[in-house]
Amino acid sequence: MIIGTIVDGIVIDHIPAGRGMELYHYLGLEKLQCEVAIIKNATSEKYGRKDIIKVGEVIQLDLDALGFIDPHITVNIIKNGEKVDKIHPKLPERLTGIIRCKNPRCISSIEQELPHVFRLTDRENAVYRCIYCDTKAEIPEIL
Repeated sequence: MIIGTIVDGIVIDHIPAGRGMELYHYLGLEKLQCEVAIIKNATSEKYGRKDIIKVGEVIQLDLDALGFIDPHITVNIIKNGEKVDKIHPKLPERLTGIIRCKNPRCISSIEQELPHVFRLTDRENAVYRCIYCDTKAEIPEIL
């Protein structure tokens, strides 16, 4: 399979296999006017299978969301056909507006204007808890 070379853009690599389309929609890539390629189930020596997204322009990405989805994701920045930077998003200490608190009695569920904010309480197991009610976040399959 041949996918065109990127002159200026980004490559989101090491996406867990089967999650590339979710990430495509979450990042709003369908709204872009540039070329976007999604490669599903590519062979990976490290992970077996992976998805890859190539975007034909440099855009701002929510690195906290990428780190939350999977801290193994890498973002390569391409300029003039050369990789100029490689970013490894990490599990963020705080998540704001990415996941929602499921506790119906939480103030974030009652007050519509209040953002849903979670703090990382266990890095090893990727456990997040609501800052308002301390409810453990239920990690969604689709963001």
